[in-house]
Amino acid sequence: MAATAVRYLRSAGAATAVEPLPRPELRAVRDDERMAVDPAEFRRVLGHFASGVTIVTALDEDGPAGFACQSFASLSLDPPLVVFMVARTSTTWPRIARAGRFCVNILGARQDGLCRAFAVSGADKFAGVDWTPSPSTGSPRLPSAPAWVDCTIATVHTGGDHLIVVGRVESLGASDDAEPLLFHRGRFGRFSA
Repeated sequence: MAATAVRYLRSAGAATAVEPLPRPELRAVRDDERMAVDPAEFRRVLGHFASGVTIVTALDEDGPAGFACQSFASLSLDPPLVVFMVARTSTTWPRIARAGRFCVNILGARQDGLCRAFAVSGADKFAGVDWTPSPSTGSPRLPSAPAWVDCTIATVHTGGDHLIVVGRVESLGASDDAEPLLFHRGRFGRFSA
């Protein structure tokens, strides 16, 4: 971020040089710093945050793999990065990690059934599901999804019982007339202005 600001100031003809601040010292959280939070209450309260729903897919030597994911977001414009979180217990994640690439299929308003099919562990999630290879990575792109983001894995970070996966966007596309599928307080819904 600081390097971007320096580049901007130089391009704008700033007379003074700006040096980036030193990196902060990072450390682990101590047990006495943790707030005791009931997991059920944590889930209930955070369920008030409405989110979109996606299916993250990849193609490896065993064929197509994918899982339903609501923890997806844009991260950076320059370079173009997105992020999603996946449980460490996911059986699909190791296949996506080995592939080194993935496609995020952003679901539309009437695709809750497709989401449920990809939320099941151990099933053949692609049974009866049409897909085409995404243009940059070849990961499964679901033509019925109103938007898609094709990525290579940039970095993976730990985050408690989840992994934080950062992807570099290689290509993307969307149809502008589709309504999103939303998830709020344990239920699917639609957007209304």
